[in-house]
Parts: sequence; structure tokens; C-alpha cells
Amino acid sequence: MQFPGAHAVHDPAGPQAAMLDGLGNLLYGVATVVFVLVVGALLAAALRRRRPDEDPEDPARERRITLVVAGAVGATVAVLLIALVGSYAAGRELAARPAGEALQIRVTGYQWWWAVEYRDSVPQNWATAANEIHVPVGRPVVLELRSNDVIHSLWLPNLGVKRDLIPGEATSIRFQADSAGVYRGECAEFCGHQHAKMALLVVAEPPDRFAAWLARQRDTARTPVDSAARRGQEVFLTSTCVMCHAVQGTPAGSRFGPDLTHLAGRRTIAAGTQPNTRGNQAGWIMDPQRIKPGVRMPPNALAPNDLQALLAYLESLE
Repeated sequence: MQFPGAHAVHDPAGPQAAMLDGLGNLLYGVATVVFVLVVGALLAAALRRRRPDEDPEDPARERRITLVVAGAVGATVAVLLIALVGSYAAGRELAARPAGEALQIRVTGYQWWWAVEYRDSVPQNWATAANEIHVPVGRPVVLELRSNDVIHSLWLPNLGVKRDLIPGEATSIRFQADSAGVYRGECAEFCGHQHAKMALLVVAEPPDRFAAWLARQRDTARTPVDSAARRGQEVFLTSTCVMCHAVQGTPAGSRFGPDLTHLAGRRTIAAGTQPNTRGNQAGWIMDPQRIKPGVRMPPNALAPNDLQALLAYLESLE
């Protein structure tokens, strides 16, 4: 199944990713040269035959062997120095403080989804998302990473991000997206039964579009205007949904599962498992264990009319 979003280490979309890609290319190049030289030396040694009149204790022969060994040692030192300098330069670049004001985002790993929080000095300006990180193009971003249960690892190949999330410990990593696009990320540390279905998307967009998106995320959910959506809100608030999910502007305030305030604006559901369509939402609500066995969300046996009304309500959460 195909989802939006590039997923390639060698397709860098920011300066940190480009630095790592350049370091990788350097090491690949050095390794290729070393491989060719070693294979060439082995072939030369295998094909060379000693002459009948050759003296194994000839001083000239000993000098040649000494020079060859010394050259090999020198080449080894040079290779190690190249790798050392390249790795140091890349590490220094990655650890440097970002130029300009960085966007601060907290990402918390759960089994098996991602909570995303845009924090602000004014609590009313906080915004919450799930399994989708929006960032402005050209602005540094600092991710504060936490885990709520086991060790996870956030990996964004195109953006040069890979960092473990350790329970009880906050870590951070920075990146910058220089190209607009949708980039896929993964959990890169085995974290349980559904580790393979713990993806997220990074949406890099122009600053004005990002500002508009963030303003919408800060809003509470819209009040349903049609009868089906109003009935769906009643179903949501009187069912087990409120035990796990929050919808800002309603009595639903649980933080056990993803915040659904702006669910309809997301590209996928179930942490990148399926595209966000009405049919997929219906299957996910009724029997999530069939789609993602072991997930913490239980089945919801709703009457057909209640299910359709609930879907109408969820579609209104833009």
C-alpha cells in the first residue's frame, strides 16, 4: 500500500540531511577505493610467480616488501583520518545551535503512535496533533523527544533525524526542511508487536501556510451544523470513545489515545497504517484489532446508524 511521503536517506531535504548524505558518499567512495586496491593486491599476489633464480633473502626484495607494508600502513592511517575528519565535521554541524529562532515541538512516543505538541509561552496557544508534524520551510526546528512507555526511535530519513526516545529522559534533535513536501518517518527501534506500523508524516510547507495550519490547530472543534454530525457527536460523547480520546471544545478530554480535534485534516489514521478515508475509519472503529493486532484500541460494536452518524461527526473535525 502506498502512502504520501518520500522515504529515502539519499534524497536530503535539509542541511542536516545533506551533511549526512555527503558524509555517507565520502565513506562509500573511500570504501570503494580501498576495496579495489585490496582486490587488486590479492590478484597480483595470486598471479605472481617466483622466478627460479630469485633469492628469498635478497636485500632489495626485503626493501620492496618493507616499502609495500609501510605504504599500506600509511594508506590505512589516511583512510582513518579522512573518516575521522568527515565524521567530526558532520557531528559538529549537527550539534551546532540553529541560526535564528527555532520552532519547538514536543514529540512523545506511545505504543504505537506519536503525540505532537506545539508549545508556547501562552498556554492558550498550545496545539496538539498526532502522527503528523507540520513545519515551515527554511526555519530551524528543535524536536523534544520523550517516550511514554518503552524505547522508541524517531527516524526521518529525508531530514537527517534519528534519535532514541528513552522513558523518563528527554532528548532533543534539530533539523530544517529546505524543500516543501511530505516526508515519511518511522520508529526505528523495535517497540512491540506493532512496531512496523508506527509511522508518521512530516509536512513541510511555506511559512504562511504553516502559520494558517497552526492557527487552525489552536482552535477548538467546530460545532456540528447538520443533524447527522450532531447525532455523531452524541454517539462519540456517550460511547467508550471519550475514555481514550480528546476533542477540544467538548467534554472529551482523555489523553490515552490521539487527540481527534482536527482528525479530518490528517492524511492517515492508525499512525500511517491506512489513508484517512471514511471507509477506513469505519473499519478501524469497528475492529481495529483486525487492522493492527495488539493495538490498545478495543473494538466498538456500534449500530449501523450510530456508526454512520459518528463518521459524519469525525469528518467534520477539520
